[in-house]
Amino acid sequence: MSELRIVELSAATIVAVNNLSLKPGQEQFLAPVSYGIAATVINPSTSWQRVVLDGDEVVGFVSASFDPDAPEEHFRSVLWRINVDADTQGRGIGRYAVDALLSEARDRGVDHVDVIYEAGEGGPEAFFRRVGFVPVGETEYSEVIAEIRVAD
Repeated sequence: MSELRIVELSAATIVAVNNLSLKPGQEQFLAPVSYGIAATVINPSTSWQRVVLDGDEVVGFVSASFDPDAPEEHFRSVLWRINVDADTQGRGIGRYAVDALLSEARDRGVDHVDVIYEAGEGGPEAFFRRVGFVPVGETEYSEVIAEIRVAD
């Protein structure tokens, strides 16, 4: 693996992001990538979307939002989506993306980031727990709300 770097989502990377592969069973836990990308168009001032590159290869995508005016607390600083290409999962790319998100949250003066996910076999819960997210509640649809504190 080359040195990882994170860049803003752009016209040059969007096709590769849409073509990131998933391991069997993961698709049931994710809406299409285009839904997440649409958030930039809808809320460009609150959306934070980045691409993880390994050299020049797109290996991951992370989408978050920082909206201090969101009506519900768990939507004020939230990780909406994280995708790591199936062939590169398990190499620290997801952790790298979460660390970049936490750095952005710190720069914005945010003390935590939430994530909302559906629990289930093959789902993202084990990953989120490994990188430090802790369940703190549940949505009205029985999805897990977890948070990670931003260290100073």
